[in-house]
Amino acid sequence: MSTLDKIRELKRERNAVILAHYYVNDEVQAVADYVGDSFYLSKIAAKEEAETILFCGVSFMGESAKILSPQKAVIMPDMQADCPMAHMADIGRIQEMRKKYEDLAVVCYINSTAELKTYSDVCVTSSNALKIVRKLPNRHIYFIPDENLGRYVASQAPEKQFIFNDGFCHVHKSITAENVRKAKEAHPDAPVLVHPECTPDVVGMADYIGSTSGIIDFATANEAREFIICTEMGVLYELKQKNPGKRFYSVGHRQFCPNMKRITLEKVADALEQMDNAIELDEEVRILAYKPLERMLALGQ
Repeated sequence: MSTLDKIRELKRERNAVILAHYYVNDEVQAVADYVGDSFYLSKIAAKEEAETILFCGVSFMGESAKILSPQKAVIMPDMQADCPMAHMADIGRIQEMRKKYEDLAVVCYINSTAELKTYSDVCVTSSNALKIVRKLPNRHIYFIPDENLGRYVASQAPEKQFIFNDGFCHVHKSITAENVRKAKEAHPDAPVLVHPECTPDVVGMADYIGSTSGIIDFATANEAREFIICTEMGVLYELKQKNPGKRFYSVGHRQFCPNMKRITLEKVADALEQMDNAIELDEEVRILAYKPLERMLALGQ
């Protein structure tokens, strides 16, 4: 029996749905029932009737799915697949900032651990962060954990006073303005599509700034035939699926997340067979972490 056949059979036996992030390997995206960004997939997990969620992504994504779907088994293909940025905020500093600013709102990027969410007032995604920050009554915003996304939102919301954290995504930080300039010289007619986790100098060179799904939607709707992509290159699978006649270029050789690439078809099959890579959250932590997600849903409408 092939690995693909084994996955399909186990999926039926386990009453499972397979979710895959845009950044995992192409063959894993191909076998998934749903492909998308982390929050979209967590919402799908909550709506799906399947008893088991196999989440092909990194640990904070599995945690988010479990926060929203506590009654379901959330299984990860590789428990070592983690996002360093998701841990890059200090709880002690959050508490210090709360003492320093009476009207502080701790705004937490969804790309964060469940523990960090419990110390936050509201969660945001890269696509709704600006909308939600503008709706907050608070003037002072402590944005965690990603500094670059925080600086982009701050540039669009000058009425707010931002305090920045020093977290970052190593993939997006590795994309340099010099590499973008070289790519533009090689492909002068190609719009530059940039994720806001990139550094401000790269964001400043963009023709479009948006989330992973936003980049896909822009490239699909735009009349251009070629594009320069400034995000993790796993997104090329979906871009090519939706745009077979268009061409997409990277800006360097480091545009990949080694943690996402840990997810393989063999690990997907093993996880479904063994059912031993389950996300477990203390119920008190889960409830506290749910509150900023719930507020995001309310403000994001």
